[in-house]
Amino acid sequence: MKKLSIIIPVYNVENYLAKCLDSVIYPDLKGYEVIAVNDGSTDSSSNIAREYEKKYPEIIKVIDKENGGLGSARNAGLEVSQGEYVQFLDSDDWLADNAVPEMLTEIEKGFDIGIFDFAPVTELGRELPCIKGCEREGMFTFSEFPELLFSPPCACNKIWRRSLFTESKISYPGRLWFEDLATSPCLYLNAEKIIHINKVFYYYLQRSGSITNNKNLSRNTEMLTVCDMVLNYYKEHGVYEKYRAQLLYMCAYNELITSTTRVNLADPKSEVQDALLDWFLKNFPDYKDNEYIQNMPPKLKLLLKLTVSKKRRSINSIMKLNNKLKNK
Repeated sequence: MKKLSIIIPVYNVENYLAKCLDSVIYPDLKGYEVIAVNDGSTDSSSNIAREYEKKYPEIIKVIDKENGGLGSARNAGLEVSQGEYVQFLDSDDWLADNAVPEMLTEIEKGFDIGIFDFAPVTELGRELPCIKGCEREGMFTFSEFPELLFSPPCACNKIWRRSLFTESKISYPGRLWFEDLATSPCLYLNAEKIIHINKVFYYYLQRSGSITNNKNLSRNTEMLTVCDMVLNYYKEHGVYEKYRAQLLYMCAYNELITSTTRVNLADPKSEVQDALLDWFLKNFPDYKDNEYIQNMPPKLKLLLKLTVSKKRRSINSIMKLNNKLKNK
């Protein structure tokens, strides 16, 4: 058995794929494999992946499937992977120098989930400040630090023990936005040992067509489906009340504040904002009593207040100013 499987969903990324694959090639390194899942690409992505497979047959395996979306491609990679651990790498992103050897070294610590830091990069190549994968240091359990629900739910900045998926029967939803948020919080419940690896292993390209920048506003309501999936999973496993405070804050940040501001920037009059607010108030009418809400950073507290009171022009002005300052 390999120690690590790196799973790369590939869909129409001919301009980015070579850089991604170059970042995981270590010809003299043993104990890992790379699985490139061609998800029905219509450009030259499949040919590029096959060229790498031909050149590095001991490392890279390419599988083809009909287009089914990011989650479906990850699941297909999981099915054929042989690693004790898996790491997901989006095909327009790349790993840091020496990330793969260092991941193999970290795996020896025997965790179930290893969380590392990552850095966004603009399309012009400017590296933005590092994003911490977790605010807790060292090894811990989810019950010791349920605030892990507040950390980025990204699948890609984590090393997962593969049995977390196979034994729990958890898989990524297909053709659904925000599939990471639908999955990671559920996997946390099945992990016994979680560790924060305080290193930047991953570079994330901020493309204009990504979900976080996409202007297909109606699809933001898929966040409601995702949050329902997570809340129902915790209820089914009898721990919803135990972690309700943390789940409330997770939803306040991801489902309400982040999704509302994303929609608002594209169209301040969009009715999608009403759907997001209605869902949150229906599920958490007592949100003001939540200790995390009461102690949230001033900027988030202001955005939450404006969101609930439907001060949408104010939200739009604040976020435009924020983006202007951030891009200076």
